[in-house]
Amino acid sequence: MRAGGLEAALSPACGGALRWLALDGTDLLRRAPEGSVDPLDMASFPLVPYANRIADGRFCFAGQDYHLPLNFGDHPHSLHGHGWQSGWAVTEQSDDAAQFTLVHRPDARWPWAFTARQHIALSPDAIVLTLALTNDADGDAPVGLGFHPYFHADADTRLQFAAGSLWLSTPDMLPERSVPADTLGDWSRLAPVQGDSLIDNVYGGWDGLAIVERGDGLRLMLTASGADWLHVYRPPGSDAFCLEPVSHMPDALNRADGMAIQPPGATRSLSMCIEIDKSDQALPKSARIA
Repeated sequence: MRAGGLEAALSPACGGALRWLALDGTDLLRRAPEGSVDPLDMASFPLVPYANRIADGRFCFAGQDYHLPLNFGDHPHSLHGHGWQSGWAVTEQSDDAAQFTLVHRPDARWPWAFTARQHIALSPDAIVLTLALTNDADGDAPVGLGFHPYFHADADTRLQFAAGSLWLSTPDMLPERSVPADTLGDWSRLAPVQGDSLIDNVYGGWDGLAIVERGDGLRLMLTASGADWLHVYRPPGSDAFCLEPVSHMPDALNRADGMAIQPPGATRSLSMCIEIDKSDQALPKSARIA
């Protein structure tokens, strides 16, 4: 896909993923290795029908107990739904846009039928990805959505975003307690991304905007609609980190706030835009996505 100097490569068979995103030959996100079919190598992938972890793969909904398969090696929890581990069909395609579709029938991975559609569109200075899920089940069903982009990180990379709270995690990475948003670092102003500790935590009350300022002078504006939570994944000493706009906190199905409940035939969506800010004063046009 191409629009002006912005180019992207997609991999529908590999979790409906984005393989790379580049401006005039400069990668804006981590580039997937040539020939890789591992979704975890991709530049970004969709999270559906839930985001992040479900504790032990177990939850109760409408008085019925469910046990999902564990889908991430020896990790003790189910992770990120199964959209990222599925092949998606290409249902629309042009030079600067595409749509992928995933039709799910009830099985051990998720007991409710749904149709997920992911629309990807390029303009000369932005990529917009919109993920929508329609409940095809006969009754109500929980719905969770998100995206999992990987950004480059070096000693000069800075990050800024505003949030109301941070959830500290248990050793097996489940939310444990809410603390002030600056507990693991003050991101309310541009601050270095790299560090020697693991951050794999969710921020609540996110305002929908995150700024990544790179050492090469590029500034990326990530904005999202339909995502009240931002999950930050920063491995210690890594050259990449993740900013994941999501519709709910980890293990939401086992928490009081829960996940959104979708009636039969209804559709819920989440959009993410990554825009190249070419001026110091530019407002991200992506903030206006519906």
